[in-house]
Amino acid sequence: MVEIIRKGELPQPKEVPTALREAAAAAPRITLREPRPVGFPLLLSSDMRVIEPAVAFLHEHAIQRAHTADTVRTYMEILYDWFDTLEQSGILWSDADTVDLVAYRNRMLQNPSAHTGRPYSVRTVNHRVRGVLRFYQWAVRHGWLRTSSLVGRKSDFALSRRVRAHPRRYGDGADRSVFVLRQFQELPRPLSSAQARELLAELRPPYDLMARWQLYTGLRTSELLRLAVNVLKDHSTPRSSQPAYRVVDVTRKGRKPGYVIAPASLLEETDAYLAQYRTAWLRRATRKRHAPSRCELFINRRGAAVKKNTYQTAVRGAGEACGFKAFPHLLRATFGCWLLARLERLAKQGAAINPLLIVKILMAHEHIDTTDRYLRAVSIDPYVLADVLDTLIAGRH
Repeated sequence: MVEIIRKGELPQPKEVPTALREAAAAAPRITLREPRPVGFPLLLSSDMRVIEPAVAFLHEHAIQRAHTADTVRTYMEILYDWFDTLEQSGILWSDADTVDLVAYRNRMLQNPSAHTGRPYSVRTVNHRVRGVLRFYQWAVRHGWLRTSSLVGRKSDFALSRRVRAHPRRYGDGADRSVFVLRQFQELPRPLSSAQARELLAELRPPYDLMARWQLYTGLRTSELLRLAVNVLKDHSTPRSSQPAYRVVDVTRKGRKPGYVIAPASLLEETDAYLAQYRTAWLRRATRKRHAPSRCELFINRRGAAVKKNTYQTAVRGAGEACGFKAFPHLLRATFGCWLLARLERLAKQGAAINPLLIVKILMAHEHIDTTDRYLRAVSIDPYVLADVLDTLIAGRH
């Protein structure tokens, strides 16, 4: 069984045997070119040997390329699952070939996830397969392997291919033809106004306010968790002179700078949260000698920053209590559909706007094809949800 061990802090001299105290005292003064931070994942085999190529791959992406923590965690989960599968099958990672990768893919299709107990989605299967292929391409490029049947070959199977006039968006022909499954993107299914109100009423602080931010601005969960208190500090003008909207600078996916347009009602609710819940939780954490987080906007009752899994669990639980499925990304999709329906209505009334382009910019989509999914989702009746955004913006929720 492959294990994941997080790198810890160096021990203090008093925490080690007497013979090692001199070395423990000198260790913090040693200068390293590329030190791995505390919490860096180390993959170990069942006999507690470090899986060097996997750790080197993670080191390059985390330290040298400075990818985000979410990206490194995703790579780590893919490598952990792949190496654990190989170890259980008695296959050396350097000997893995196309047959092993196809068997790995098919196993995910046939068996549910051991972590969630739910079947793997096609998107997850393809994501993990592409991650394995990326790792072997990296291993050959950096000399960990001289060659691999998973790199640089179309396939080991005789398949006829149809020539396409336009390039594919996802991957190249090599991984699309054999390893990667055909994937159909589902159209967003936005919440109705009644479902949104019921879900928000079911959530407890601070998760209700977090859900409102996603529902009113379309932030991704990772972007929402990165919101800091200082982005709202300039919100100090008299209430009577405040506009109906305010532009709030945010850090988008991939550390790209961006902004969202937050309605005044949302900012007022955020001010109330800062003055009441957040202040009280930080004071209680200080009294209990915890290390309170003072930069993140959203914290829990213990004064620590809200974690992604905790927020997701809260939204899913509230949805189950309300009798429908709900998850954080659904709130973002609901914002996109509501906004697009409203903009489509304005365009039909003669407004000189491009609804699709506006939604693409406000939701920070990389490709217009992603935004087009929202257009198709509301194309059946674009006026059904048009009044919802006006209701939310006006604060009548």
